[in-house]
Amino acid sequence: MEETIFITATEMTEILGISKPYAYKIIKQMNEELEANGFITISGKVSKKYFEEKF
Repeated sequence: MEETIFITATEMTEILGISKPYAYKIIKQMNEELEANGFITISGKVSKKYFEEKF
C-alpha cells in the first residue's frame, strides 16, 4: 500500500471505531482549525501528521 500524507474518513472510522458521518464532522473541524492557521486543506481528508497530533 502506498503511504499517503492524508487520512480519509474511511481510515478514521477504522482507527477510532466511529461512524463515517462523525468522521467527516471531525475532518471538517480539523480542516477549519488548519485553515485558521493559514494551511491549505482538502475537503474530506486531513493531514495524517495533524491527526496523529490530535489523537
